[in-house]
Amino acid sequence: MQFSELIIKLGSAVTASSFDRDRQLDPILTGLAPIDTATAGTISYIEGDKFAKFVSSTAASALVLPMNEAIQAQASDRGIAWIAAQEPRLLFAQVIKLFYQPFKLPAGVHPSAIVEADVELGENVSIGAHAVIQAGVKIGNDVTIHPNVVVYPDVQIGDRTILHANCTIHERVRLGNDCVIHSGAAIGAEGFGFVPTPSGWFKMEQAGYTVLENGVEIGCNSTVDRPAMGETRIGRDTKLDNLVHVGHGCQIGSNCALAAQVGLAGGVKVGNGVLLAGQVGVANQVTIGDRAIASSKTGIHNNVDPGEIVSGYPAVSHKLWLKTAAIVNRLPEMYQFFKQSQRN
Repeated sequence: MQFSELIIKLGSAVTASSFDRDRQLDPILTGLAPIDTATAGTISYIEGDKFAKFVSSTAASALVLPMNEAIQAQASDRGIAWIAAQEPRLLFAQVIKLFYQPFKLPAGVHPSAIVEADVELGENVSIGAHAVIQAGVKIGNDVTIHPNVVVYPDVQIGDRTILHANCTIHERVRLGNDCVIHSGAAIGAEGFGFVPTPSGWFKMEQAGYTVLENGVEIGCNSTVDRPAMGETRIGRDTKLDNLVHVGHGCQIGSNCALAAQVGLAGGVKVGNGVLLAGQVGVANQVTIGDRAIASSKTGIHNNVDPGEIVSGYPAVSHKLWLKTAAIVNRLPEMYQFFKQSQRN
């Protein structure tokens, strides 16, 4: 792809470019590469000052840059074509879509797939080898179901949703439009419901529903459990990384991001725009307010206010956690001082 063609395809996403100043600098781009290993013919990107040093050494033919005139001038001086925007990472994500499209099954049902007679199929649906679609399932338009997927009865799948190989969609699940369920994920499996009795555990059947609104993405080997009653719900455009567990009856708002190995116990309520970093754990029935942030490995046992940033175990405000972490690093020194003062 010619660099000038790339600019045309990106349109208004590009705020500034070297092509505006030098139309002779119009390399042919054949692919993408990280900034430190890029070769001639590739395009890479620099998000901010941390990687700006690579402009002087990269072999990339083109770069996506921030709105930083000094970095842009350095690229131009080296004969590197560039495009820039206020959010260079977002711009580069749009560039990637022009060079790479994920694998998509051809439309149609593979001969080895099992699709029950009463399944409702929308238009242009793709169902891969050995997939099993059980009775009463409703599938929207342009849905892709990769090999070995199992969809239990009483499931609804919205338009353009993608189910990757070996994921499982249990009964009473409602998937919205444009959802993505990655390999190994289990959506709507039974919540962890057992009642103690003198003779052992009595199983509480999980008769509720699991609802994923439009644009939800679930990572590999993640689980979203079905509740005993009511619903487990994940709001619009929320993204779950790999190995995330959402307990039965949780309510997660829209535009949240949960990183790998986050675990939510039953009945947790998460507001809109919440960010939970890797290995955050949240106890039963806790409420986390809108736009709150928890840093990695935080253990949340009590409610978190909207907009609050928490860290540590048990969770405290991030500012307090930074202070206590600094003290912990000085404990050996403080202990020696204490022992010396005792002797005196």
